[in-house]
Amino acid sequence: MCGNRSCSNSSIRRLESNTSILKHLISKIIATGPISVAEYMRESLTNPVSGYYVKNDMLGAGGDFITSPELSQIFGELLGVWCVSEWMAAGKSSVFQLVELGPGRGSLASDILRVFSQLKAVLGETDISVHLVEVSPKLSQLQAKCLTGDQTWTCNDDQLVYRSGTTFTGLPINWYHRIEDVPRGFSVFLAHEFFDALPIHKFQRTENGWREVMVDIDPESPEKLRFVVSHRPTLASSMLIQKDENRQHVEVCPEGAVIVQKLANRIADDGGAALIVDYGHDGTKTDTFRVSAM
Repeated sequence: MCGNRSCSNSSIRRLESNTSILKHLISKIIATGPISVAEYMRESLTNPVSGYYVKNDMLGAGGDFITSPELSQIFGELLGVWCVSEWMAAGKSSVFQLVELGPGRGSLASDILRVFSQLKAVLGETDISVHLVEVSPKLSQLQAKCLTGDQTWTCNDDQLVYRSGTTFTGLPINWYHRIEDVPRGFSVFLAHEFFDALPIHKFQRTENGWREVMVDIDPESPEKLRFVVSHRPTLASSMLIQKDENRQHVEVCPEGAVIVQKLANRIADDGGAALIVDYGHDGTKTDTFRVSAM
C-alpha cells in the first residue's frame, strides 16, 4: 500500500506471513538487485509453488474478498442475456465460445450457463462450448466442482488444455493457462475483476524526472522488504510514462494492455465481443496498489 506522497514500507511487510515466497524474493534481490513492483506482484500472486492465487481459495465469506457473482445470481444472469444478445447481433454464428478470464469459483459462468439453458429455443443447434483461462490449480478444482460436479479429467502436460469435462448443462468445457491456447472462433470474452489483479509498475515523479518504485531488502531488517525509489531511470520508467503526465504517482499495467490487444485482434479476426468489468476511477487517483496478508 502506498500513501499519497511516498510509499509506505509497513504494508509490504505483511508478506512475512508467507515465508517461502519471502525467502525466494530475498534471494532474488540479493542476486539481481531491487525488483519492480510488477515482479513482486507476479511472484507473490502466481508463483507456481506458493503464490497467493495458486494455493488459496480467497473468495467468498470465508476468504479475503467477495465478488458480485458470490452475492447474487442476478449479475451473472444479466451477463448471460447480454452474451446471447451479442451473439444474435453478430449474425448468430453456428459456433459460440464462452471464454472467461480468471473465473474465480465458477459462480459467474454457472449463472450464465443457466441462462443459456433457459434460452435453448433461441440458441437452437448452435455449437456452444465453455473455455476458462485459469492459472490456479486450486481455483480450477473449485470451478470444476461448481460447473461439472467435479466430473472432469486432467490432460497431459504437452496439451494446451490442462483440464476438460462436461458442464451440468451438457456443454464441453476446457481449462487453459493462456488466452493464446483457447481455440479460434466466434467468442464472447468475459473478464470480471481480472485486470485489477495483473502486475503493475509504479512510478514516482522526482526532482530528476520519473523514477520507478522498486522492492528492496530493508537494510535495518534483512529478513524484511521495503519500497525504494530507483536512483536512475529504468526501461519501464523510460517507456511507460506519457509525455503529458501531470500526476506525481502513476501505476501502469503493460500486461493488461497486451491482453486487451490480443482480445481485440481475435474479435476482429474471428468475430465476437468482450466485456471487462472492474473497479476504476476517473484518472485522479494516484496510488491504488494494496498489499494484503498472504
